[in-house]
Amino acid sequence: MSAELPEFYFRVRENGATVFRVDTENRQRRIEMSEIAVVNIRNGQIKPHGDHELSAEELEVIEDWMEERTAVLATRDIDDIYRAIDYLNLTTHWAQTRAEPDQLEEVTDALLLAMHDLRSVLVRKKADRLLKDD
Repeated sequence: MSAELPEFYFRVRENGATVFRVDTENRQRRIEMSEIAVVNIRNGQIKPHGDHELSAEELEVIEDWMEERTAVLATRDIDDIYRAIDYLNLTTHWAQTRAEPDQLEEVTDALLLAMHDLRSVLVRKKADRLLKDD
């Protein structure tokens, strides 16, 4: 562990994080973390914990973290989509070269429905974009 700890720690949750102030300035030099807020990335809400009043510095740090976290999640979303494209290609190769008939029977309907659903959404969204551009 590095000698210098950050002043704030963000415990990531599904929609945001719980924010703690990190303190090592005590007699035992133990790490103490005091919860100061809960943040929600989806709706931008920052709720102070208990009767804690957030300072301007704390709000700025939290807002910066929320901005960075939103960017990280957006990058991950796109990366997941590219990974899905790779999986589709690998699945196609598997189906064409290695799949046994019973394996194909097991997955064909689910794959066809998922691909039909995806295709329908993509075609509709593409049409919406084309109409919007005109």
